[in-house]
Amino acid sequence: MRARTAMYGIAAVIIGIAAPAGAAEIKVLGGSAVMPVMKDLITKFEHESGQKVLADLDGAIGAMTARVGGGEAADVVIVSDAQIDALDRAGKVLSGSRVDLAKVGVGVFVRKGAARPDIGSLEAFRQAVRSAKSIGYNDPAAGAPVSLYMLDLFDRMGMAQSTQPKTFVFKQRSERFEAVARGDVEIGFNQISEIVAAPGVDLVGPLPPAIQHYTLFAAGIVASSKQQDAGRAFLAFISSPQARAVWSAKGFEAP
Repeated sequence: MRARTAMYGIAAVIIGIAAPAGAAEIKVLGGSAVMPVMKDLITKFEHESGQKVLADLDGAIGAMTARVGGGEAADVVIVSDAQIDALDRAGKVLSGSRVDLAKVGVGVFVRKGAARPDIGSLEAFRQAVRSAKSIGYNDPAAGAPVSLYMLDLFDRMGMAQSTQPKTFVFKQRSERFEAVARGDVEIGFNQISEIVAAPGVDLVGPLPPAIQHYTLFAAGIVASSKQQDAGRAFLAFISSPQARAVWSAKGFEAP
């Protein structure tokens, strides 16, 4: 039975403190959306457990799934629920180890201090996108879930043709916020957890409920892990009641 827990909350991010001799070292691969949460929870876990965590959170969840699927050594992977299921079917994560953590929606952001467009309704959102001189999101080819969703959404809304000429696709992940912060791009789309942690930009708000899209993050033990017991302890910690406030503060919601 799957454990379901309400949990909330660039180069490779290596988070760790010195661990006692003989302590386990756990390698975690995860999408960048969980980075703000993991920075807090990993520090707390290391302090309480005496174990060390090496967390690589640099990339889209599609890329992280591919790395585990390709056999990269790791102990825990944090991606979407569908991707954990796919890794499970492929024998890349231990069957029954999946833990559902939290979900996060898509948000709209602008340069810090800039006027915030009205996106409170579907029609207001449509008008805001039409009026924007430029919009931007991560490269869909990298498997970024928000970008893939926005492409589909604009197509369903009959806006694909009008948005395409003014869309900036951020090939470099560092540009997804910096370009908007500089004013090069007027409106950006990303997962809310990343927006609230990014300097230089303001969260306008979530997409209207009628078109909101959530990514449910889940974690599992990598089948080839040599630290499976330590990995289970880590999963128990990041899905514990004491972790809920951290996830909530970082923009996540209960699964």
